[in-house]
Amino acid sequence: MNFKDLARTFRFKDQNQGYQQLYTKWGEELDPEHVLTEYPRPQLRRNNYTNLNGYWDYAITKSDKRPDDYDGRILVPFSPECVLSGVSRQLKPEEYLWYERSLTIEEKYYARRCILHFGAVDQYCEIYVNDEKVTEHMGGYLPFWVDITNKIVEGDNKLTVKVTDVTDTSYHSRGKQLLKRGGIFYTAQSGIWQTVWLEWVPYSYIESLRITPIYDTGAVNIEIHMNDYEYIQEESLYKIDLYLQSGYLQSYVSKEPIITIPLKEVIPWNPEDPVLYDLVITAGEDSVDSYFAMRKVEVKPDYTGVPRIHLNGLPYFQNGLLDQGYWPDGLYTAPNDEALIFDIMSAKELGFNMLRKHIKIEPLRWYYHCDRLGMLVWQDMVNGGDSYNMTVVGHLPTLFPNLMNHLKDNHYGLLSRKSPEGRKEWTRECLETVTHLYNCPSIVVWVPFNEGWGQFDAENATVSIREADKTRLIDHASGWFDQKKGDFKSIHNYFHKLEVKPDKRAVVFSEFGGYALYIPKHSYSLLMFGYRIYLTEEEFNKAYEKLYKNEILKLISKGLSAAVYTQLSDVEDEVNGLFTYDRRICKLKSRNHKKKEYNKAKL
Repeated sequence: MNFKDLARTFRFKDQNQGYQQLYTKWGEELDPEHVLTEYPRPQLRRNNYTNLNGYWDYAITKSDKRPDDYDGRILVPFSPECVLSGVSRQLKPEEYLWYERSLTIEEKYYARRCILHFGAVDQYCEIYVNDEKVTEHMGGYLPFWVDITNKIVEGDNKLTVKVTDVTDTSYHSRGKQLLKRGGIFYTAQSGIWQTVWLEWVPYSYIESLRITPIYDTGAVNIEIHMNDYEYIQEESLYKIDLYLQSGYLQSYVSKEPIITIPLKEVIPWNPEDPVLYDLVITAGEDSVDSYFAMRKVEVKPDYTGVPRIHLNGLPYFQNGLLDQGYWPDGLYTAPNDEALIFDIMSAKELGFNMLRKHIKIEPLRWYYHCDRLGMLVWQDMVNGGDSYNMTVVGHLPTLFPNLMNHLKDNHYGLLSRKSPEGRKEWTRECLETVTHLYNCPSIVVWVPFNEGWGQFDAENATVSIREADKTRLIDHASGWFDQKKGDFKSIHNYFHKLEVKPDKRAVVFSEFGGYALYIPKHSYSLLMFGYRIYLTEEEFNKAYEKLYKNEILKLISKGLSAAVYTQLSDVEDEVNGLFTYDRRICKLKSRNHKKKEYNKAKL
């Protein structure tokens, strides 16, 4: 029985009925013995690693006591709620999800460390090695790791993970997950949803890098963060070898871990020509590979005095798509690398040069593909907060956007941010996100808040993000509840006439469109959500063409700097994607129709 056959009999007992299980072609072809086998961290790569994806034992219990027996097998890193996991069961807030697998250590290297990595586990987890707790982690979107050298033995070992996930019943970050999904909120997922892996590293090793292109002077600044500075500074030098377009460029040696290197050759990175510089960094016995790009993004007046987004010193119109990052068979987890590449390349083929990653943090390989393929990224922070008052954060702002932009976001109760602990947790995770994704050149904008969902003190958030990263722009309040900060006047407009009014900041449509077309055999739900509904492909395509030709293109000359159309693909009830949820049908019949027009517009 394959995954598709298994799914035909599956329904959540307590979720909305009346949906069909969809599959991407990659999910149908999934090989459980080879799941997401690529090295998961392209921004800091080593040659040796052990991928721990695959079948683990699992159990869902009411008690926090470790189960005596397991319910079956789960395919990691797919969450139990999705069909690719082989479980298809919703984890409830009062339940515990247990994972267990054996870990064979053929030879223990006593002069080296063994580091266990988790790409992401939703939401809170405890990690045990040979029944001894080694770490815990809160937050479903960021990676963590632990040194397990002293906990393992040669031969067989046991790795156990305990997970709880309260989803939308608390203030923790959750994105668009909802236990009772529907409309613009989707099926909640839980547990391990990114790659698990381990690697042996030297006793003193490179823990992280911070790479900053200095575009104006043609240099790059590299900060090497070691786990043990004292040892490395006494014994060794830092050596950096640079390569450009597969050829050797230059080398640099330093006694200090913070190094500024003038480049012998400077080639700017942009979506049309995404040139990457490769790095090999050696520190003592450790060596890692990485990369960077030479690019600069800023808002400044164009030759007419209109504030615009500039890329590498020139006005550059950012034509984007909202990208939720959901999959019908894997939920948060794409079936394979090819699926990630498909979304990025499909957007490029349609003439888009930017994706707004909507309140989700992807695996690092997704950003790597954006870096190497040439796709700008606006990165949302993941929203949290208590249950949202949709009248306040949805209905009223949609009807009266100008009125709601006068609301101050220190009304914590109104915007679901009463909990001081929740506000503190979000701030920490926001800055950790900046650190985590700092080395991805494709990211050009941080978006801390979307439509007031758990928004608070956006001005303070803007200051904190700017202090952590001076190389990118900030859309401080996407949609409404504008606190007049950040780099953009950021507009969401699905129902009113599109217009651009002068502002001291660059004017962007950070969401618009949302035209819906239901494709019966490729739609998940019997329900149909969209902002304007069309019954035929012909009507949909005519309306879409009219929207861009009669409105968006004309507004560029009036000061529009960027536009984010909703959205890349359908997601569950939402059928307002340019692709169906299973990625099998593109609803636009004239692909590449905008490319030449936007290339002219950006000049």
